[in-house]
Amino acid sequence: MRIAQERADRPADHVDRPLEAARDPQLTPAGWLRWGWRQLTSMRTALILLLLLALAAIPGSLIPQQSADPNGVIQFRRNYPEWRTAADVLQLHDVFGSVWFSAIYLLLFVSLVGCVIPRIRHHVKALLADPPATPRNLARLPAHRRVTLAGADSHEVLELARRELRRQRYRTVWSGPGRAASIAAERGFLRETGNLLFHLALLAVLLILGFGAGFRYTAQRILVEGQSFANTRVALDSFTPGRFVDPAQLPRFTLALDRFSVDYVEDNPNALGMPRAFEAEVTVGTADGAQRTATLRVNEPLSVDGADIYLLGNGYAPTVVVRDPAGKIVFSDSVPFLPQDANLTSLGVVKVPDGLAEQVGMIGFLYPTRAEAANGASYSSYPDLLDPIITLNVYIGDLGLDAGVPVSVYTLDTANLTQVAGGDAPAPAVQLVPGVPSPLPNGLGTVEVTTIPRFASLDIAHDPTQVPMLLAAIGAVAGLGLSLFVPRRRVWVRAHAAGGGVALEVAALARGDDPRLAGTVDALTAHLVSRVAEQKGAPR
Repeated sequence: MRIAQERADRPADHVDRPLEAARDPQLTPAGWLRWGWRQLTSMRTALILLLLLALAAIPGSLIPQQSADPNGVIQFRRNYPEWRTAADVLQLHDVFGSVWFSAIYLLLFVSLVGCVIPRIRHHVKALLADPPATPRNLARLPAHRRVTLAGADSHEVLELARRELRRQRYRTVWSGPGRAASIAAERGFLRETGNLLFHLALLAVLLILGFGAGFRYTAQRILVEGQSFANTRVALDSFTPGRFVDPAQLPRFTLALDRFSVDYVEDNPNALGMPRAFEAEVTVGTADGAQRTATLRVNEPLSVDGADIYLLGNGYAPTVVVRDPAGKIVFSDSVPFLPQDANLTSLGVVKVPDGLAEQVGMIGFLYPTRAEAANGASYSSYPDLLDPIITLNVYIGDLGLDAGVPVSVYTLDTANLTQVAGGDAPAPAVQLVPGVPSPLPNGLGTVEVTTIPRFASLDIAHDPTQVPMLLAAIGAVAGLGLSLFVPRRRVWVRAHAAGGGVALEVAALARGDDPRLAGTVDALTAHLVSRVAEQKGAPR
């Protein structure tokens, strides 16, 4: 009955569209592209991509990366063999160069570009446009004041308001003729400028990161006291170049470690043995033949021809001499022992592939200041060389050096070796004190530690993006500060004749939260009342 009544109320020439004719609108390929672009360049998508980028960086900080810690990668794959396939497929050892991380990075870059460029265009138009015209009903605005001024002229009041607003750095314009005459003012464009500056700085950071990944390089070198090296690819322990770095173009210089000193705490029992300072005295030779001395300290890099040399760590590198039964020296080198604790209990590996009846590998522990626990185990009670001793577990067999596979000098694969001294072997571990030779098991020869110099672990880096990255970071912070602390306000002042005086209205509107908006209106109103009172008399 109701449907019949509704149809009776329609015009006689009305025809209902068949239900089957109602269809959803169909997007053309261009429409789909436009829709996808709008989704990609939306603020929501940019925030999601930023979150994904932060989450994607987590594996890079938890899992050893090939570029920063190649030895850590080897150890990780050895400790977690079940993760090898997943790590290779997901590129977990090269997170920041992986396909999926690069995809997030590029999508974020495109999203920011598509978001920022239109906003810049709109911001420029807003800067060139006049403040909005005065609304018809100012009383509806969140901050509004109305007073009546006796004996005042509306034009003079508005002129006073315009001057005061200009003094407060508002853009002002006269709005409306005659009875509707008013002043429209606006300030706070730096808020949007800061927002755009922040996003442009983020774009700059992304560009700089991409550029730096291709042109920066890092290298590591362990240098023993008294030794030197030339900054060439073959002389570096590890080298991680950018995509566009030519190793042949490395800065030409030499570096010699003259002396390494450590100042330990001795006057505080609670911090006994803690290092106060590390200093590496070095001699630098440049390509022009000049030499100069310098001191390397932690967080105080040495700059040489565009390369920054950092002091990362230190330890001991005992000079090990191995002789055959006839007394002929078959091995002599300073071997870095890697520190294992705060008292510099250190672990090192000595490999003697030639000159003896068998290939010999030795795993040694260095105790700078020998001490013995209640169970008979040795440990170091102080990091300095007060009473040093080295114990060696000796292995014989194939060291795996002839297979052509890269092998770390800091590890010894004992799977194919036979232990002949130390542990469960028939012979006890070889104990060495500086200057005293000790025999090797099975009549293989003798081993001796002559001296125990220190070594310094150096990091050599070249990054042409440091200054641009600093400027981009400063720009981002400045832009964020402007967008957070600069208020965006619009103020209108209307004055017209009323009852022998002037009816004055002051109102303001904020773009966003502005707790001082009402105070601004009150202060401006009070100022105008005060100025009119000075010139014409007090308000009614």
